[in-house]
Amino acid sequence: MKDEIIVIQEIIDTSKTTEEAAQLLLGKLLVHETPVGRISGWIVETEAYLGAEDAAAHTYRGRKTPKVLSMYEQAGTIYIYQMHTHHLLNVVTQEEGTPHAVLIRAVEPYEGKDLMELYRQKQGVDLTNGPGKLTKAFNITMDQNGEDVFNKPLYLDPELKRDPVRVEATPRIGIPNKGEWTEAALRYTVSGNPYVSRKRGKVTMDNGWRTMVK
Repeated sequence: MKDEIIVIQEIIDTSKTTEEAAQLLLGKLLVHETPVGRISGWIVETEAYLGAEDAAAHTYRGRKTPKVLSMYEQAGTIYIYQMHTHHLLNVVTQEEGTPHAVLIRAVEPYEGKDLMELYRQKQGVDLTNGPGKLTKAFNITMDQNGEDVFNKPLYLDPELKRDPVRVEATPRIGIPNKGEWTEAALRYTVSGNPYVSRKRGKVTMDNGWRTMVK
């Protein structure tokens, strides 16, 4: 497991900015090993949230309520919050006490698609093309809040990855009335991938990937 942690920490590395981490997460394999089978998918969309200075972040101006305590933990900590009936998955990116995180907004299914369809009762791109959709498809709940992405059952695979041909940066989704933070280009997507939420433009033949699975 030590070697695996080193590989993952190349992504969740506090010497990198949260914006860089959000882009490096694209193409990484998110895995949930459930009691009934392994579910996984390639990350195709992320959003960066920049802590106390970011008016759209839950920790804006240093807010520190019980619900956001995971944001203040060390890099790699999983932060899950509930919005309406959805659970949203985030990964902390900076050192303990600096509440930056990346929201995982969409994935392209890889393993366990039949289980995803069972949990979501959906098929096609609607299966995982949004932050609440993917967590339901992966059967991710608040139980994973405060855990880390270095260990099972919910983790980033330390070996398998795909390389995007092009990463597109655009404003985050659902951030109204936050001044400069509404328009800040902190959402990153694999250009040409059909599982990107609110997809614009054409789907490419290779779904936006440069290489095959390693």
